[in-house]
Amino acid sequence: MFRIEAGVDKERRDLLRSRLRETNNAASPALAALRGTPEERQVPLHVWALGETGDLAGGLVGHTWTAWLHITYLWVDAVHRGTGLGSQLLAEAERIAAADRACTAARLETWDFQAPEFYKKQGYEVAGVIPDYPPGITEYILTKRLG
Repeated sequence: MFRIEAGVDKERRDLLRSRLRETNNAASPALAALRGTPEERQVPLHVWALGETGDLAGGLVGHTWTAWLHITYLWVDAVHRGTGLGSQLLAEAERIAAADRACTAARLETWDFQAPEFYKKQGYEVAGVIPDYPPGITEYILTKRLG
């Protein structure tokens, strides 16, 4: 017999994370080998495009983990869209990830109304599609080999 509870509990969350990590290490030699290495850490990677007055024209926020670049946000101000700025930001993040952090691949998520076609033009391939996430919207997961 179990008692099921719902509620935010940081102590239990940390215990659960620790136990899941132990289970994952036991099941995956690749994950176990990462533990305690620099590659285990997520390292932020940010690229900014600033106008002449220092205003934000666009930017990319992501991180690297193991041999992957994970792009979290890519945004370009409406007045600069279509100028190639988004491609420049993406290319610079990929360059840094590959050259400075030994990343061999990149991944991201985007919604159908955002930029799946833009990313495909940059060499990304659809790795997954989640319909109705949120309802009425399709989310795409895209990946790209770097180098």
